[in-house]
Amino acid sequence: MTEFTLHDQSTAPEASRALLDNSEQAFGMIPGLHAVMAEAPGLLEAYQQLHRLFTETSFDATEQTVIWQSINVEHQCHYCVPAHTAIAKMTEVPEEVTAALRNETPLPTPKLEALRDFTLAIVRNRGRVDDSDVQRFLEAGYTKRNVLEVVLGVSQKVMSNYTNHLAGTPIDAPFQQFEWHPREA
Repeated sequence: MTEFTLHDQSTAPEASRALLDNSEQAFGMIPGLHAVMAEAPGLLEAYQQLHRLFTETSFDATEQTVIWQSINVEHQCHYCVPAHTAIAKMTEVPEEVTAALRNETPLPTPKLEALRDFTLAIVRNRGRVDDSDVQRFLEAGYTKRNVLEVVLGVSQKVMSNYTNHLAGTPIDAPFQQFEWHPREA
């Protein structure tokens, strides 16, 4: 596997240094994902912006977690599943939701299950979902705005999941307790 540098302030390209400062201020550390992304300042900046924008959507913390973790599990991201498990704990997402997402078992409400189903339909079909998928999502209580906000979440997760696959990003110490492995096929 090609090795990618885990950058810090002393090794990062100049254009990434302020971005790494942002990461350190937000997380109290430079997450490994951000350290890898620093190699390409535009990628790190875009990821940080998409993260900010996604957290400002009309979805609450639990719904954001459903979207993020549905994508992370589908993409089998060894880094993002543990990281978002930690984020879910920090944002007080119910444990039953987190466990259901990690274990690919039913979510506690039909509305959250509809959100996971729609998110996975977007990912698996590369955005080419049937109108019946959209209608089921809307009938579950979501809006056309939410349809497009799911696309925003998918965009953010493609950047992180693919980067972690390419780099084999090591799981940061605070997230190691939430290590995750995909279910057997």
